[in-house]
Amino acid sequence: MKKIIRISLTILLVILIVIQFIKPVKNTSGSVANDITTKYIVPDTVMHTLKTACYDCHSNHSEYPWYWSFQPVAWFMNGHINNGKRHLNFSDFTSYNLWRQYKTLEEINDEVKSGDMPITSYKLIHADAHLSGKQKADIQNWVAVTRKELENKYPADSLKKPKK
Repeated sequence: MKKIIRISLTILLVILIVIQFIKPVKNTSGSVANDITTKYIVPDTVMHTLKTACYDCHSNHSEYPWYWSFQPVAWFMNGHINNGKRHLNFSDFTSYNLWRQYKTLEEINDEVKSGDMPITSYKLIHADAHLSGKQKADIQNWVAVTRKELENKYPADSLKKPKK
């Protein structure tokens, strides 16, 4: 029995060593051509909050902590980043259809208001990602102003998802 346990632990150790060489590509394109700030005014206070609490998972440039270098942590984090960018990518925001930009702004408001964003696992290791009441209010006000600007600038039907 001891031999089976020793063999199993040796195999596990070999697997843990081997997976250290299989790393996901870092999310660091740095492209800002379609960043939300190229089309919309984002107040400095809101931008600071977005960069602190949102951009690691919702942009094309993530800041990586030291423990990202270890597997399977990097895979876990990479999954969160890819999932986050699938829902909202501030770096690609202006490439979205107009109706999607409008809808996504509403979703930002809803996620912040409900406290669902940032996610709990992110807040556990990023103390500065906990949003204060003022930060939430600033984001919600910015969203409301930006959505109102869109409503004033574009026809109402262009702000709704087209029916198929």
